[in-house]
Amino acid sequence: MGKIVKIFCFLVFFGVLVEGLNIWPMPNSVNHGHQIMYLSNDFALKSDGSKYNDASGILKDAFSRLLDVIEVDHVIDSNFSHFDPMAILHGIHVIVWSQNDEAQTVYGVLHGLQTFSQLCRFNLTNRAIEVHQVPWYIIDQPRFFYRGLLIDTSRHYLPLPIIKNVIDSMTYAKLNVLHWHIVDTQSFPLEIPSFPKLWNGAYSISERYTMADAAEIVSYAQRRGISVLAEIDVPGHALSWGTGYPSLWPSKDCQQPLDVSKEFTFKVIDGILSDFSKTFKYRFVHLGGDEVNTSCWTETPHIRKWLRQHGLDTSGAYQYFVLRAQKIALSHGYEIINWEETFNDFGSKLSRKTVVHNWLGGGVAEKVVAAGLRCIVSNQDKWYLDHLDAPWEGFYMNEPLTNITNHQQQKLVLGGEVCMWGEHIDASDIEQTIWPRAAAAAERLWSAYDNLAKDPSQVFGRLAHFRCLLNQRGVAAAPLVGPGRVAPEEPGSCYKQ
Repeated sequence: MGKIVKIFCFLVFFGVLVEGLNIWPMPNSVNHGHQIMYLSNDFALKSDGSKYNDASGILKDAFSRLLDVIEVDHVIDSNFSHFDPMAILHGIHVIVWSQNDEAQTVYGVLHGLQTFSQLCRFNLTNRAIEVHQVPWYIIDQPRFFYRGLLIDTSRHYLPLPIIKNVIDSMTYAKLNVLHWHIVDTQSFPLEIPSFPKLWNGAYSISERYTMADAAEIVSYAQRRGISVLAEIDVPGHALSWGTGYPSLWPSKDCQQPLDVSKEFTFKVIDGILSDFSKTFKYRFVHLGGDEVNTSCWTETPHIRKWLRQHGLDTSGAYQYFVLRAQKIALSHGYEIINWEETFNDFGSKLSRKTVVHNWLGGGVAEKVVAAGLRCIVSNQDKWYLDHLDAPWEGFYMNEPLTNITNHQQQKLVLGGEVCMWGEHIDASDIEQTIWPRAAAAAERLWSAYDNLAKDPSQVFGRLAHFRCLLNQRGVAAAPLVGPGRVAPEEPGSCYKQ
């Protein structure tokens, strides 16, 4: 009689780390045996005993994807009559114990299936899928709640299939938030039903996303355990808004930041966030707030007059704008994420529901949590993927809790995010710019601190193995050797590059 392997989603921890183990990111603890088993042709999913009935088919679809990624398009035509029946696995039994905690919910199961997929390999001799070193006993949970990747569809439009490919690749490394920087100075590609002329700011009529497209991306991601964080960056980085509504510009000759003096500006923001609330169901919305050059406000007569009437200088007007946008977001049920300049300039005035997004450098996170606010780390010197000179070793060693020793303050660091800004990437090169460096950060965000290597050279072989696994799954991950997005130096094995 064949066997069924079980995946239980629960939280236990003990510190056993297996040397030479090619799983990425590294689980909390692993024990294994020394046998080999084979997946039968009728390998099936069971979920008896779960508190999750899979009415939406998330688990069923995940199991189907599991088979696809472990088969990697090989023809499985082994003759199982030649195998020991006790060495044949007929299925996987998943038990979901919770509806809330990520590691115990159906999304914990999705992570568990990803780990299981890395234990499997196709044997080219007997034409079967093998699981080596069974029995396995793996206990795992994420270190951080927020493990993000930013994509930027303003600087270059990304077709929907490319965004979906990125989402699929995120699941392999257990990243769980797609930060969608939708609009910026250069283009406004998203349909906003409340203000339909906004997407006149797109590069072209074909480089646009309908709100139905956005809903499809949200659904596609959610079924894979990934939340979509939508961003509108205000008041700066918003020149493209005025293509459809020129009155949002301070003047036709001085076009950003958005006009702080007009009620129409905040009516538009309210309309956008109202439309967002129907599609982007993640608890957070990102309101930007970075790199605001306020010179247009002082150079424009009607805004200069408004500033005088309200007793504000440009710093006060910047604060007024951000806080008013926050109140609008709160009215639509969102908690808020803002880039760190808002905290640096007027942190004590921010809503207590604000998450401060660090990007300029080190030392900010410790100040944010000391002030009692939450923080996400993306310091540009380490976790900006568009910095091609930033090596994977720096991505791996960047520690979000640097100099934060108070346990309660550590809890306020929600996690981190690697940022794929789009000035110099498009559909042709996004994957090799993201991977494998994003995977180095993904292990930092997932694995228990004591399981992280103190010297990145210790994980080179395992990360190289994961990079080759991505390639086998159709993800164009670049070699580890050299800077980001590098080509192979010479002929050779994938595992040595």
